[in-house]
Formats: sequence, C-alpha cells, structure tokens
Amino acid sequence: MSSLDDFREITQRDKPLAPYTWLKVGGAAEYFIEPRHPDELAHVIRCCHENQIPMRVLGGGSNVLVRDDGVSGVVLRMAGEEFSKIAVDETTVRSGAGALLSNLISQSVSEGLAGLESLAGIPGTVGGALRGNAGGRSGDIGQFVKSVTVLTAKGEQFTRSEDELAFAYRFSSINELAILEATFELQPDDPDEITRRMRKLWIMKKATQPLTFQSAGCMFKNPRGMSAGTLIDQVGLKGTRIGEAEISDRHANFVVTTEGAKSDDVLRLIDRTRAKVAEQFGVDLKLEIEIW
Repeated sequence: MSSLDDFREITQRDKPLAPYTWLKVGGAAEYFIEPRHPDELAHVIRCCHENQIPMRVLGGGSNVLVRDDGVSGVVLRMAGEEFSKIAVDETTVRSGAGALLSNLISQSVSEGLAGLESLAGIPGTVGGALRGNAGGRSGDIGQFVKSVTVLTAKGEQFTRSEDELAFAYRFSSINELAILEATFELQPDDPDEITRRMRKLWIMKKATQPLTFQSAGCMFKNPRGMSAGTLIDQVGLKGTRIGEAEISDRHANFVVTTEGAKSDDVLRLIDRTRAKVAEQFGVDLKLEIEIW
C-alpha cells in the first residue's frame, strides 16, 4: 500500500490556506499537495483512498471560506501547467480545469468565439466554475459544455458527455472528486463585437460590485424570483461589520474582509444575515460559497 511519504516532493504540511482564497482568512491544510500532471494526481487520489484520508480540491479559492481551525486530510491544488492548457479547434474549445476562467474567456474571444464573454468578471478556475455552474443574468457556463473529464475519489478517470450532465442555477451534476478538463461548443462571431459586449458587462459589474476588495463573490444564492442582495439590504444589514469582516455597502450579498479578519467574523455575519432575513421575510437563504 502506498503512503503520502511517496509524494514528499509535492507535499507541504500545515500549509496556511488563507493566501489561496479570495477572503484571505482561515487556517491551514494538514497536507497540501500540488500534483504536477494528471497521472500524479490520480496516484495521490488512489493513495488517499486506500489510506482513508479525506480529500478536497482547491481551485482559485474565490468561492471558499476556510474555517479558522483549518482542514484535516489532504487539500489538492491543480495549479501546474499540465492542468491549465487551453486549445481551440474551430468552434470547440478544450480547457484544463486549472486554467483561470478569465484566460478561457479571453482566448475564446480572441479566436472570434462567442458565449463565454457573458461570464466576464467572474473569478476562479474553469473547474470551480463548472462545479457551481458559474454565471449571471446573461448566462452560465453550463449551457456551453460539450463534455467533462473527471477523476473519482478512487482515482478512476472517465468522460461525461452532454446527455450525462445537468446544469441549473448554481448547480451541476458533476459530483466526482476532481474535474480534469472540459470542452465547450461556442458560436463564431466578430471579435470586436464580442469584446464590446464583454466590456459593457464588465462596466456594469464594476459599478455595482466591490471588485477591488477581498471578497468571495456572492455569499448567498438568490431565492426563486428574489434577489438575496435586495433582501439583505431591506433588513438593514448593508455595511454591518463584525471584527474585520463587513457586508459590502456597495452590494449587500458580498462580504468583504480586511487585514486581521478571521473566518469566524465571516461566519458570524452569515449567521446574522440568515437569521434576520428569515425573521423578516420567512426566507431561508442558501449559501453560494463552500465552507471548509
């Protein structure tokens, strides 16, 4: 039976995770492993499975809140070049899950392929975007997916095609441990026209969201037919501060942090917000971010 000692070259013990998340808070990973290529990733996963070591995959950290006491087991980060390749073949784009979503968008636009420009301004990796079906009012990533290649918690690799995938608001049916890559089917269009649409969306986001602050994007999913940000604003919580975490005065569904913030500050804001909205409107806000 293999052990984590076999992966000493790519393993760090008690690695602080805060620098790898957009909120910049939280504790350390017991084991932090950065495989250099998919085969090595599969070997690590099989080792963890054999030894019953819990695993998590960290993407761009834009949608994750790590608790102050950290994460037990292994945190895998697919940051190497082998996980970030992007290739274009006519109207099909293939992207590694570790590629930044912004890079996938810009490369598609430069090739005159339309669709993904509607995701402009959304942070994180392609894998994370697929997992939570990232998107906005103009569309989501799932509508362009042709296939997704995944690794199970046993280290088994297979590819799921369109008819084996389901996407909905902030949801995908991709429940395997790790996403390796995905292919997207896009539409040809004039690059200048695509760029114009993308810039318009970006300007609107900059005007309404605290993009220059430490934030994990929207904290809560929008309840059906309602805006979570509007509900939070209406209960008077915009600008509320606990410790070094604050509900943004620009967009009430964003929590921003400053130096010295703790994960517990954010968790307390989340609890206060959910309680207040439930009390006043009878609405149970569901988290959009993951809490580790």
